[in-house]
Amino acid sequence: MIPKLEKLWAKHSDSRLVEPFCGGLSVALGLQPQKALLNDVNSALVNFYQQIQQGLKLDIALENDEAAYYQNRELFNTLNQKGGESNTIAQLFYYLNRTGYNGLCRFNKSGGYNVPFGRYKKINYQQDFLNYQPVLSEWEFVNADFTELKLQVDDFVYADPPYDVPFHQYSQQGFNWNDQIRLAEWLVQHQGPVVLSNQATDRIIDLYKQLGFKLKYLDAPRRISCKGSERHAVKEVLALRGF
Repeated sequence: MIPKLEKLWAKHSDSRLVEPFCGGLSVALGLQPQKALLNDVNSALVNFYQQIQQGLKLDIALENDEAAYYQNRELFNTLNQKGGESNTIAQLFYYLNRTGYNGLCRFNKSGGYNVPFGRYKKINYQQDFLNYQPVLSEWEFVNADFTELKLQVDDFVYADPPYDVPFHQYSQQGFNWNDQIRLAEWLVQHQGPVVLSNQATDRIIDLYKQLGFKLKYLDAPRRISCKGSERHAVKEVLALRGF
């Protein structure tokens, strides 16, 4: 994905990069914008990035142990549901994501992190994230619904929402078909360059065609599935405006 985005980004590299669904930061880290507004509905993930900006180091015990995992998961859920920024929540979030099953990040409807223990033979945990601090220092991280983002006219918007598939419980709120429509209608209002990526389902194709986006198709490995064996190549669509 990055090579394709780099070609589109090249003529707009002085612009601010805006990601309504920043996720694992692969695009932001790949494009290296000077200015970025990076949003995600996952408050724990945003808190993790904000703590990295402040020089996050890990001082909790990083144990690849089932009992320790579930104890830390319970502590994380207790702290996270209280809300707010927290160094401890960031440390626990990293630990759970590295130790949990298949690298999933999943919350139930009550807001509880519910990924089971991963049963890895060995995990190489990172003790600090100081190498990332200078890179992330000038970027703004926010936790909001995408419609609340204040766009500037020349912002380069890259939207990578949850795929249009049954599994979408990445956050407590989930992401359903009505959300896909809301996103498309929000993106079409932006006057600057817009790139959306999603699975090329018939209804996604129809939605963006009707709104006047230019469509490009590519094969891509599905980035997340509840079962590792189901991570196979799927048809993906890029919907473009403003190029």
